[in-house]
Order: sequence, then C-alpha cells, then structure tokens
Amino acid sequence: MYSNIAANKRKTVMIMAIFMLFTIGVIWILDQYLGGSTGVFYGGIIGALIYTVITYYAGSKMALALNGAKEIQKSDNPRLWRIVENLAITNGMPMPKVYIIDDPAMNAFATGRDPRNAVVCATTGILDALEDNELEGVMAHEMGHVKNYDIRVSMVAFALTAVISLLADIILRLTWFRGDDRENNQFTLVAGLIAAILAPLVATMIQLAISRQREYLADATGALTTRYPEGLASALEKIQHSSSTLRRQNTSTAHLFFANPLRSGNLAGLFSTHPPIEDRIARLRSMGTHA
Repeated sequence: MYSNIAANKRKTVMIMAIFMLFTIGVIWILDQYLGGSTGVFYGGIIGALIYTVITYYAGSKMALALNGAKEIQKSDNPRLWRIVENLAITNGMPMPKVYIIDDPAMNAFATGRDPRNAVVCATTGILDALEDNELEGVMAHEMGHVKNYDIRVSMVAFALTAVISLLADIILRLTWFRGDDRENNQFTLVAGLIAAILAPLVATMIQLAISRQREYLADATGALTTRYPEGLASALEKIQHSSSTLRRQNTSTAHLFFANPLRSGNLAGLFSTHPPIEDRIARLRSMGTHA
C-alpha cells in the first residue's frame, strides 16, 4: 500500500514532465504563427505554468461544477453521510466533503489534492439502486482512491488537459481571424488542427498512464476496509446490468468515476481507463473465496 502511494507521487512528477513537453510544443506553434517572438514563447510557458497551478488547486471545484455536483450536509442525506463518516473513521482519515449529482446513472467519484482536501460524490441513481452494504462498498472504493493518492494524479491529469485544450483553442481562433499571411496562415491552420486533434488524444493517454490497475487496487482497498468484498461485487453487478452513463458527458473528468460515465459510442470509450466490470467482479469474488 505504501509503495503504491510513493509510486503515485512519482507518477505525478512524470506525467507533469511529459505533458509540459507537449505543452511547450503547442506554445512553439503559437509563437511561430505570431512571428517567432521569444517574448511570446517564454510568456506562453510562464502563463501555462500559472494556469496549471491554478487549475490544480481549483481542479476539484471545476470537476464538480462540470458534472453538476452539489455539496450536501448530514441532514440532506443522513444515509450517505453516515457511510462516508464511518469509512473515514475506519481508515483513520479526515472526513471528506460529500456531494451528490442529480442523475439516474449509477456512478460515483472522488477528487481533491490529498486526504485533507478530498471530496466524494455519488449520483442519485446509485443511491436509489444500492443496498447499504453495496453503497458502502462503492464509497469504500472511492475512499481507497483518496487513501492511495490516486486523486492527486487524477487532478494533475485534469489540470494539464485543461491547459493543452486552451492552447489548441487559442491557435485555432487566431488562425481564423488572421488571414493576412496566406502561407503562414495555412501552416498554422494545419498545425493548429493537428494540435486540436492531438489534445484530447494526449489527454486520454495521460489518463491511461494513471493505469487501470488503480481501479483494481481501489477495489481491493475498499474490500479490505469493509471486510465484505461481496458488497462491492454486487454493486458492480447491478451497474453492469443497468447504466453508469451520465447525462453530462465530459471526457476530461471521465477517469475520475467509479465506472465509465461516457456513452459507448464516444471515441474516448476506445481508450477507457476503467477495466472490464466482469474482471473486477471476478477479482472481488476471488478475494471472498480466499478470505
């Protein structure tokens, strides 16, 4: 467990380094379009760094807002609050903030920078469909992400995705509004289009770098916390025969969720960061067999 936390911290640095190199490439394209001014180049890099830091610290609020999540207090949903509170005590962790998404899909997610700044969120759909021991299994999985510092890696991926998407959008907009230099405009239009196409693909690859193994690990962490793997396995089984697809589709936050929140026809579904549900169920039931 502790080796995984250390690995996640190292992975955060690696992801930031790789993504910043890609960001520098996009800034170079923008710099060339504007005449090759070193002021633009270095200013763009500094701006990207500042934007990344801001997005990192405000990332959880942005992710919650993008998915329409609303914070609750104990009186709003005593059942969910009690389950999260008990899990926090069991894990020896601070009580995270609790949010709910008004959506019939069966899903949940955790976000934040660390256990002291964590948030857990569940949809109304999953609250309505699951029994207490099943919901406890799902929330124990999400608390596992908090405990293992998966949420920090996820926040870095989200922050850097926002930076690259912003830069690609700026290039495309400048290209459409500057038509005075036909040759340069054509070059930058092509480069801008390539950057715009690559941005979501690179973002997806970064999310994949977080690895499907983190989901298996969070399942195991949750099962060990509750000492009842069948609860989580049963919850996954219900999701498998229902739907985890949210009404709000957002690829930049998809990797945060308990189950894939995107429609099956979505391109991001080809690069899902979520392992097959049947595999997760089999592993959990195997834990129960050997318990």
